[in-house]
Amino acid sequence: MEIRAIVSVADAITAASAAYDELAERAEEIEDEWSYVNDLADAWRERLATVADARGDEPAGIGVAEAVAALAAEARAIDDPHRAIDWLSTFPQVLLIAVGERP
Repeated sequence: MEIRAIVSVADAITAASAAYDELAERAEEIEDEWSYVNDLADAWRERLATVADARGDEPAGIGVAEAVAALAAEARAIDDPHRAIDWLSTFPQVLLIAVGERP
């Protein structure tokens, strides 16, 4: 992930979205949880989009680029689909805190 490209809150959310999408794909491997996984991921994507719309032009702040890179790396290291399901809520909450938003 190119951390220098993260200048604004919207940049941080956009940069993190690929890792979140990969996490959701990993979670979808549990067929019995497919609907739950997609509903949960869509709800968090909507929340992140709301933040990006409201605060997207604000500066990301010191350390946000590094936090996003670390969060994405952690999510990409998850290889267990059950753990990925757990992280579908954790990931966006950490991202929101990193950009100074209430989860």
